Amino acid sequence: MALGSFSLALFLFLSVDSDSGYTSASAASSGKEGVEISYGSAIKLMHEKTKFRLHSHDVPYGSGSGQQSVTGFPGVVDSNSYWIVKPVPGTTAKQGDAVKSGATIRLQHMKTRKWLHSHLHASPISGNLEVSCFGDDSSSDTGDHWKLVIEGSGKTWRQDQRVRLHHIDTSGYLHSHDKKYQRIAGGQQEVNTHA
Repeated sequence: MALGSFSLALFLFLSVDSDSGYTSASAASSGKEGVEISYGSAIKLMHEKTKFRLHSHDVPYGSGSGQQSVTGFPGVVDSNSYWIVKPVPGTTAKQGDAVKSGATIRLQHMKTRKWLHSHLHASPISGNLEVSCFGDDSSSDTGDHWKLVIEGSGKTWRQDQRVRLHHIDTSGYLHSHDKKYQRIAGGQQEVNTHA
């Protein structure tokens, strides 16, 4: 059973914009060590299997929570796919500190300033748990808390590493698949949490 949930989990590659432009996964395959990710980093997350990026926009779900929708987006160049890595309130972590495996983090959507969030509402396509964006700079709750799990031997989050995001409240993992929306976000994939 553990293998089944492992294969269903969302594996993400991290892509960071640099002064020279978009840095792709090719840096990892060329043997270079990736950039260390710290609190305050602006990142893009890519689903390993489908190559779609974690994405949000100021469009609410038409069912479930009615909160801001989160999808997988096929395009590489898109301003709605940036997320800022933030610590959870009440920790000693501060901007500039490296993000370690096992850390509980929050991801803030750069454009709308809302937090990557999950809860017990059913997701629109698969019926798993909905992932949305919720709150703002001054409003966040435990539904925004995600545990960073780095795949492999790394202890500090680096560019192009495989990671999993485990939702603290629901115990599900951030997940996607090739099922796409037909209306409103046509061609974009559903993102959800899955146990």
